[in-house]
Amino acid sequence: MEEKSKRLMLVFFLVMSATFRFCFSAQSQPPPKKRSTQSTADNRFGSSAVFPVTGNSYPLGYYSVSLSIGNPPKLYDLDIDTGSDLTWVQCDAPCSGCTKPRDNLYNPRGNRVPCKDPLCSAIHLPANLQCETPDDQCDYEVEYADHGSSLGVLVIDHIPLRLTNGSILGPRLAFGCGYDQRNPSPNPLPPTAGVLGLGNGKVSIMSQLHDLGLTQNVLGHCLSGRGGGFLFLGDDLVPSSGISWAPMSHNSLEKHYSSGPAELLFGRKSTGVRGLQVVFDSGSSYTYFSSQAYKTTLDLVRGGLTEKPLKDTTEDQTLPICWRGTKPLKTVHEVKDYFKPLLLSFSKNVQLHLPPEAYLIVTEHGNVCLGILNGTEVGLGDFNIIGDISLQDKMVIYDNEKQQIGWASADCDRLPNADRNYNEGFWQPYAADFGILQETELLPTAEKSKRHAL
Repeated sequence: MEEKSKRLMLVFFLVMSATFRFCFSAQSQPPPKKRSTQSTADNRFGSSAVFPVTGNSYPLGYYSVSLSIGNPPKLYDLDIDTGSDLTWVQCDAPCSGCTKPRDNLYNPRGNRVPCKDPLCSAIHLPANLQCETPDDQCDYEVEYADHGSSLGVLVIDHIPLRLTNGSILGPRLAFGCGYDQRNPSPNPLPPTAGVLGLGNGKVSIMSQLHDLGLTQNVLGHCLSGRGGGFLFLGDDLVPSSGISWAPMSHNSLEKHYSSGPAELLFGRKSTGVRGLQVVFDSGSSYTYFSSQAYKTTLDLVRGGLTEKPLKDTTEDQTLPICWRGTKPLKTVHEVKDYFKPLLLSFSKNVQLHLPPEAYLIVTEHGNVCLGILNGTEVGLGDFNIIGDISLQDKMVIYDNEKQQIGWASADCDRLPNADRNYNEGFWQPYAADFGILQETELLPTAEKSKRHAL
């Protein structure tokens, strides 16, 4: 299986303010008073929305959640992606390259975001948006580095949310209604209805909830290596201790989550590879290292397999580097002792541990393959992408309030109790791609006639 699209979004959104009204679906309350331009921290409900996650890094190659949209609400399965900002669903319109669930389309009903809206300007940045008339529909185009793309119209609708404090909200949030999805990869698109963009740009669902004063600008996920897990928006489930925190890298033009510089260690010994910028991307199935880090890792891994009962195999095309054993394998645990752990060391000795099961898969052919790929070869430059395979069985937290990324080993099949610290054994039962995205300039005004009018 060739690499699945990474949806790491290198979008260039500027900070702006979204002021859409929201409503309560379970409580009769008057519209909120106009908020002060000061910090809204004191106005927040102090609660979170939690979503069960389905999927796995292999063989599916994605994790997804079901999100209700509209009134009455309709469920849409969306690929969760911390590497991109724009959430979009398949539009009920003439389309080319439609997503698979053709029976689950979004039908816009006069709820288009106008061209004059600040959100529309944001998705066009850094270009200067020119509207023929202020009430034109807001067209968008998101292009992937593997030349995949989504083309559509920005709309706004109710997205019902049940919070952990018992509140049921129906905020009106903006998202894309996509009518043209292109996928040049030989691999089919996942059977989801779209993408849940969770990057830190202002058009993301998380940022919109924060700007409405509904939640803290914090999100996290816990992806189980056995499949499934949970996603949360807000800070209620963030443990007060036991988390390793690294500062977010500060670049106003980057709307993904990154940290660094980091040093690469193999078997707890320095590899000599330093200065790595690391991106945390739930939209990537696998982990990608820049050329130097990748080649160093591959040489060390291969060197450690000398006189081990694993031999290179080119017959298995699941991933570029695979080994076969004396008999077909069933799990990584059968061979994990042949591989040493990797470690990324950030400032102040903050470390991200990657045991063998965080960078290896066992394929349907019974071989073990390296889930770390050469990012430079696929156009990622010097970026080092930590994808789903390495995010599994960890609670990963993106704290935009404090500008930090945190992680800790976790049982992702169970939901944490927000009242206790991480080290206190607080788990309670819980029901259980690739290519960097870039925001591209939309078609010139003269070419808008070629687009759909919804």
